Amino acid sequence: MRTGYAFLAALSLSLTQCASANFYLTDKWVGEDFFEGWTWETENDPTHGRVNYVGQAEALMKNLSYADSDTFVMRADDWSIVDPSARGRDSVRISSQSAYDEAIFVLDLAHMPAGCATWPAFWSLSQQGPWPAGGEVDIIEGVNLQGQNQATLHTTPNCTMPPDAQRQPQSGTTLSTDCNTAVDNNSGCGVSFTASGPSYGSAFNMNGGGYYAMVKSRSLGIQVYFWPRDSIIVPPEIRDCGSGGGSLYPDYFSWGLPAANFPMCSGYCDYDEHFNAHQMVFDLTFCGDWAGNTWPGSVCQTVTNDTCVNYVNNNPSSFSEAYWVVNSLRVYTPATSS
Repeated sequence: MRTGYAFLAALSLSLTQCASANFYLTDKWVGEDFFEGWTWETENDPTHGRVNYVGQAEALMKNLSYADSDTFVMRADDWSIVDPSARGRDSVRISSQSAYDEAIFVLDLAHMPAGCATWPAFWSLSQQGPWPAGGEVDIIEGVNLQGQNQATLHTTPNCTMPPDAQRQPQSGTTLSTDCNTAVDNNSGCGVSFTASGPSYGSAFNMNGGGYYAMVKSRSLGIQVYFWPRDSIIVPPEIRDCGSGGGSLYPDYFSWGLPAANFPMCSGYCDYDEHFNAHQMVFDLTFCGDWAGNTWPGSVCQTVTNDTCVNYVNNNPSSFSEAYWVVNSLRVYTPATSS
């Protein structure tokens, strides 16, 4: 125990010394705030999902999105049969109009979309682009009946992660180490969450949701943290929803280990070469490049005895759990950030 404590103390001191500043509350969205400052995208799904993204006016009219003073909801149509000639099942995809370079994104999430054929994600990507220039960070992502969250980086060539033995500690399991989108069908360099309670899907929802934080920094690298709603170790500055402003610093003593740790190390991945100011995105698609490609042979196919696309078209009630409930989203940036 003493050896482990000394290791964490040295690591925490090292991180504190290399950081230039605390991160201070810059933007905050709660409830109806999401109807301003976000773009409701209506283009074809770039991941080839069986989805029809609708604009804000249509989403409000169809009750696919609504809010009160405390929560913001985005959902899929769960009442309509989808015509085979249509683009797909109605859903929502929104992106922030502001972009942030070095930042900490903190999401208080009560419910995420879950179920067969679903592919929800909360992520960030370069506003400047074009993708994958400037990088992508998947903070929440999974498909079908996946049990734990997966965090992943997607980049241009020459961004890799060091092997686990040389990597800063994380509680998750490394899935791949080459972040280049041109490698392995754009699987990116991913980490599966393996500790700290249910981090994805129905189990996450049954547990009342939880808190995600993504750190994006030249000195700290890119880290994704997760705390279940009922965890006794949620840092106070994360749980209090940023009341009164305040600042954040991801100290290992108060925050614990990140679930996913992506160091920006010399010889592996240079921050300024692969990342710049990122906007945030929420979306919910169906089937497509991931959920659709993993459908054959899955539990979902076995239970439904159908193709993914047919399942999406013909089973609206199966998407009654396909919705986001966001309590708050906060962005913190260094005092020197422009």
